[in-house]
Amino acid sequence: MESEPRIILITGSSGFLGQALSQHFGAQPNTLVVGFDRFESPHPTPKEECLFCDMSSDESVQKTFQLLKTRNGSKIDAVLHLAAYYSFSGEDSPMYKKVTVQGTERLLRELQSFEVGQFIFSSSMLVHKPNQPGEKITEDSPIEPTWQYPLSKVETEKVITEKRGKIPSVILRIAGVYGDNCNSIPIAHQIQRIYEGQLEGHLYSGDTDVRQSFMHVDDLVAAFQAVVDHKDVLPELSVFEIGEPDAMSYEEMQKEMGMLIHGTDWKTFSVPKPIAKLGAMVEMEIPFVEKPFVKPWMVDHADDNYDISIDKAKAVLGWSPRRRMVDTIPKMIAKLKADPLGFYKINALKAPGWLKDEHPEPVVSQVQS
Repeated sequence: MESEPRIILITGSSGFLGQALSQHFGAQPNTLVVGFDRFESPHPTPKEECLFCDMSSDESVQKTFQLLKTRNGSKIDAVLHLAAYYSFSGEDSPMYKKVTVQGTERLLRELQSFEVGQFIFSSSMLVHKPNQPGEKITEDSPIEPTWQYPLSKVETEKVITEKRGKIPSVILRIAGVYGDNCNSIPIAHQIQRIYEGQLEGHLYSGDTDVRQSFMHVDDLVAAFQAVVDHKDVLPELSVFEIGEPDAMSYEEMQKEMGMLIHGTDWKTFSVPKPIAKLGAMVEMEIPFVEKPFVKPWMVDHADDNYDISIDKAKAVLGWSPRRRMVDTIPKMIAKLKADPLGFYKINALKAPGWLKDEHPEPVVSQVQS
């Protein structure tokens, strides 16, 4: 007789990473994935339950856990906590506090009545103070977030430290995540600017040698798996930097994308910050025109350098990424060229009129019976 399945609880299960983790763990023997989210998973696995949960509501979190306990008992092998608020607006939204910080506190409060093997939190490398070119960020580097999203992660890490009780916990400070279809908002907009030949595609409001670590979603899934595999040997609270240690510079990415898209040596010019910020502010005020992705607040952070060391993850977890951004950009561009409108749709980009004219959507005839 088969034993009771192990329970893997994933918050934010309908998101890009949540879906990847659900499919990965759901495919394993004798494992049931339980997803908490406000939305149903677009691609549920046969061994996955999706429960509605609003992390900003005490009542919703409490009721969802009551339902979980009724259905599956009080033992949870691992909680993979991804749910968080994120916005590129740059504004200090109260949702950072309600969803990310207080939502985690609600989660940990309800988990105290469960037997939890491990709690894994998806933090961000952006909690650190940006480093200087040539330096590497480690787990011990200064904590100094520069905008609201990473600040909410810092506050949430503090909540975990203080409110986890006896639950063994792991904090993963994750680099920017991408996939073969791009699946990264900033990288997708960078590709769009170059593909459409926009003037902005040749300009950057900072040092073009600035580097930010990224990582492929497959490698991030492998990192979560490595943490789960090592739960019996990890201390009660662990922190790991997770990402690709050989980050490309902005100019290197520009050149690679430009060559693959247009077959030319794509030139990128650094623009003084006051001019770049003024230009971004003017573009934001132009009526009847789609607002640009680059907001004025982003100009202030254009020189932020995040180049990380994964020595601890390699030594303790035996994990290191197998994919690299430099090898995946050609796959992204190949998918863009093969199906431009599909690429735009996957990455939530607004297609220009000329692209729609060149690649019209197929017409589906409707026949009434």
